[in-house]
Amino acid sequence: MNAQALSFETLPGISRAVYSPEDFATVQRLAHETAGIVLVPAKSMLVYSRLAPLVRESRFTTFSDYLASLKGNEEELRRVICALTTNHTYFFREDHHFEHLGEEVAPVLIAKARKGQPVRIWSAGCSSGEETWSIVTTILGEDPRMAATLAGTDLRILATDLDDNVLNTARAASYSTENISAMPAELRRLWTQSSGATTTINPQVRNLVSFNRLNLLHDWPMKRQFDVIFCRNVMIYFDQPTKERLVARFADQLLPGGHLYIGHSERVIGPAAARLTQIGKTIYLKEGA
Repeated sequence: MNAQALSFETLPGISRAVYSPEDFATVQRLAHETAGIVLVPAKSMLVYSRLAPLVRESRFTTFSDYLASLKGNEEELRRVICALTTNHTYFFREDHHFEHLGEEVAPVLIAKARKGQPVRIWSAGCSSGEETWSIVTTILGEDPRMAATLAGTDLRILATDLDDNVLNTARAASYSTENISAMPAELRRLWTQSSGATTTINPQVRNLVSFNRLNLLHDWPMKRQFDVIFCRNVMIYFDQPTKERLVARFADQLLPGGHLYIGHSERVIGPAAARLTQIGKTIYLKEGA
């Protein structure tokens, strides 16, 4: 009996007629081919719990029938991939990144923008927007004129994710006041508006950001290189070759002197390690500026 079958022995009350080892193997293959996600056999219960609502919603009675329906249905396949990934995020997560961004990087970027030079920042795997708005408000800082100043420059912030639902949340930029309390008080005062239990990012801040759907494993349409790339807690889903390829692409996409910020459990590995110098905890610099 193989490892997948053994793992299924531990799924109580689930008939193999509904969800079988073969179904799990199909999900494994689709997840890896579509998004580079690696699902080990121990994730069989997670796969069941995440996808069962989609199966029921589609009015299928078995995973096998539902998975067969995904052939040629890119929209539903994307829903599967989004269901398998965790959108757990919050404002100013891993705050040392924002300390470095605000103290070391933002002044350089603002000076560059004021000289009329293009500045590009990318929040890759932005989820529901908490990371993106943490980046933007950090760059704006405590100068109440900064949003208007930067609006007249060629500073652009791109935020991308695979999941349309979280992108819609990010664009709306409205969060519970409790959640947004992690934002420093002065930044909250300057760049948000509160109404009871809801706090919304100000329009002048939102205008600095473009949100787009993007699968990081597919072609990237961006023509310019970036001064800053955030890609945090995305690579945890990938196998080693996929991680190496993605980091190498980030290195290509960074300007010399640009910075890459990754998640606390992630590392720059493979050939890109020779091109990116670690200058802080999960902070990397592309040399050559």
